[in-house]
Order: sequence, then C-alpha cells, then structure tokens
Amino acid sequence: MAEQNKVQEQDVNELIKVRMNKLADLQEKGKDPFVITKYDVTHHSMDIKDNFEELEGKEVSIAGRMMTKRVMGKASFCNVQDLKGNIQAYVARDDIGEESYAEFKKYDAGDILGIKGIAFRTKTGEISVHASSVTLLSKSLQILPEKFHGITDTDTRYRQRYVDLIMNAEVKDTFVKRSKILSSIRRFLDGQGFMEVETPMLVSNAGGAAARPFETHFNALDEDLKLRISLELYLKRLIVGGLERVYEIGRVFRNEGLDTRHNPEFTLMELYQAYTDYHGMMDLTENLYRYVAKEVTGSEMLTYGEHTMDLSKPFERITMIDAVKKYAGVDFNEIHTLEEARAIAKEKNVHYEERHKKGDILNLFFEEFVEDNLIQPTFVMDHPIEISPLTKKKPENPEYVERFEFFMNGWEMANAYSELNDPIDQRERFKAQEAALAAGDDEANTTDEDFLNALCVGMPPTGGIGFGIDRMVMMMTNSPAIRDVLLFPTLKSLDK
Repeated sequence: MAEQNKVQEQDVNELIKVRMNKLADLQEKGKDPFVITKYDVTHHSMDIKDNFEELEGKEVSIAGRMMTKRVMGKASFCNVQDLKGNIQAYVARDDIGEESYAEFKKYDAGDILGIKGIAFRTKTGEISVHASSVTLLSKSLQILPEKFHGITDTDTRYRQRYVDLIMNAEVKDTFVKRSKILSSIRRFLDGQGFMEVETPMLVSNAGGAAARPFETHFNALDEDLKLRISLELYLKRLIVGGLERVYEIGRVFRNEGLDTRHNPEFTLMELYQAYTDYHGMMDLTENLYRYVAKEVTGSEMLTYGEHTMDLSKPFERITMIDAVKKYAGVDFNEIHTLEEARAIAKEKNVHYEERHKKGDILNLFFEEFVEDNLIQPTFVMDHPIEISPLTKKKPENPEYVERFEFFMNGWEMANAYSELNDPIDQRERFKAQEAALAAGDDEANTTDEDFLNALCVGMPPTGGIGFGIDRMVMMMTNSPAIRDVLLFPTLKSLDK
C-alpha cells in the first residue's frame, strides 16, 4: 500500500510538472492567464437551462471551472461548473480559430474558462453553449480528485474545503442553505421589530454561559482578556439602555472538546425582548422555526436520519420534573432534601459529584433518561435554580426558574429565560457561581460588576433566548456532524 501511494504521488508530481510547463509556455507567448483582471459574465449555467426558450439562439457569456473535456478532432465538448451548476460547451476549431483551438486542447480539468457563444440544444437534446470564443482565466496547477470518487477522506475534505466544494455538489448545497437559513432568520426577526446589533468578542469577563473561555493578552493595555462564550450580558445592557428588541448572530468561543455537535468556535444567535417572558420566547421560537423551515426546505416536516420532525403541530411543553417522572419514573416533587436526591441517584446509577445540589441531580437525571427521547419539537420548562444563575425564579416555587430548553431529535436546540432583572438577587447568584468556581467548577461564571450596575439602573421584564445556529443548519440539511456545516472547522494541526 505504501509503495502504491508512493507511485501515485510520483504520478501526481509529474502531472503538476506538465501543468507548470504549460503555464510557462503560455507566459512565454504573452498569454499569461493570471494577468486577466475581469470577464463579463451574462448568465450562469442554470439561468441558461431554466430560461432556454427565450435564450435559444442568443449570445451568452459564462465562466467557471472546466471539469471534463472530450476532444474529437476538429470539435470538442467540455463541461463548465459555476456557482449554480454546470453546462456543456461545444468548442469547434472553425468557430474559435485554429490557434485558440490548439490552446484549448491543452487546457486541463480544473482550469477556469470564460466562454462566449450561442445557447443551443445538441442533437441528443442537451442544452449547451456553442462557443465563439474561449478565454483561459486561471490555470489550475493542482490535480483535482477523480470525479466519480471525489474526496473520500473526511479529514482532507475539511482541510481543503475549497476542493470539497468543487467536487461535491451536495456540500455546496449545504452551505447555500446555511446562508439562506441566516438570511431567513434575519428577515423573520426584522419583521418582528428586532434590531440587529454587534457586541464585543474580546471581554474582560466571559459570562452568560457555563463554559471555559479561551484567554489571551492584550499588549497595548497589558491586560488579560477572554474570548466571549456568550452574547448575553452585553445584549441585556442594551435592553437597559432602552433598545427593546435586539438580536445578534455571531461567533462565540468555548475552550472545550470536539465531537459531532461541538466545535470550539461556533455561531450563536441570541435575542432579547423587553416586556415579555419565557412563554413569549416559546411562541417566537415556534414561529421562527416554522418560518425558516418553510423558507429553506419548503416544508414544515424536517427529516434527520431516521426521524421526521413535525413543525406544523404545536410544540410539546413539559416541565423538567414531569419529563424526569415520565421517562425515569422518579418524581422530584416527592424529593425534598439533598440526601434524598443522592439516595435516588445511587439507586438509579446516576453519577453525581460532592458539590452537586438537589437541582443539579435533577438535571443529571434529565440528561441521563430524558434528552434522547425528545425527538419531536419539545420545550422543557422550569429548571432548578442551581443550574440557572441568570434566570427569574418562579414566584410560586422559588427553587425553580422560568427557563426552557428547546429540543428536537434528542438535541438541545435553544435555551431561553424570563431574564433575571433583580440586581440584588443577581449578586447572590454570582456569589453562588464564585463558590462553585472555588469548588472546582471551571465553567462557573464570575461576578460582572458592570452588568450588576446596569441592572441597578433598571432592566424591564425581559424574555431572552439563545439558538445554536450550527445545529439548526445540521437539522435542516440532514448533516451528520457540525463539521459538515462549518466551512472551515477546527482541526488538529498537521504539524503535530
């Protein structure tokens, strides 16, 4: 196998050398493709195919990457791939001239061409361009993977996404859909009166989520800074400032592991709306997901793997306690002390740590027994206060808070609160987080004095929510891993 790879590598190096020689020859003749600065494109491939009746017999100008070529004496066919698809071109010596045709025959798969000609249909019925001129716009000096097998090594696909996009139409389609998802989210929220804003990525206090931040040093001020793990605390400051409906779509960074649903940098969307609560956020989430799914996929039914999620029906709403009772057979309404919670955890083989309180253990039960069952769209409500340091307490039961997590396909898709706006209570929650940090929880928050000052100025009752955009894209494109929806995912360096 090693010997075979060595032979293949030698073959590739020889082919690259041939391409380099072709380029040198063009440059000697004063026909260096890299000096060309523009090419006037009138149509893309699918424009011609979709509008052939009105374009037949008319001049068009296309540009793209030549993927295949068939030379047949005085006439040839090639296939050109552009943003929207691909189209065949018929190139004849008598139409483009003997010299141009001789040069065309030397072009390689991967070269970028501009072709001007007449839209027509071949004898076999294929819509094509009958070339009157062919211009080499860029010389490809690398060898594309073999067309029918593409790039089979996933690591190479992620490292060389530019080649992956060329060779795999479904990959390009995924990222076109990702762009559509983002634009449709913006359209929906803009239509609801929300304002898009931008907040800092480099912060002195990375709060708003349970995650370990990346740390860096700012030389100019000789200060340590962190990359944000959340968008929350700055967006709430804007609610204090009177911007009643705000949202941000942006990168956040968490110094955590890599797996099929986690990447250390990912796209989060958070929004905050004054004068509503977590019930308002549930209504918004239902409407947003239906709108985006219909815009992007044309349906309110989403298929992911073996599951089909129905977004047309009202989403289920269930408390965390009821969900644990339903799927684990344990009723935490009947568990009143930490000792009782620890005892039932031991009985059910749920591992907990010494620092965990009753609410933490309830959440461990939820993660162990419930999450994987939440296939259809479901809001899990009313979390224990121990795991929700930024959330309003339920007035009738202050051990729990007005929070929900949105699940589909067994995945957490969003997290929302009736936001805590009591600065005195918030300070106490921060103190509890500081204690957790001291006890070994390196994902706990630290006290943010400026945020507390903002709350002292006064924040109205507010509902807020955070959406994981990458998981949403995975769901709507049936992609198996987060790396499949990130153009350039984080990968281990090849030098290590």
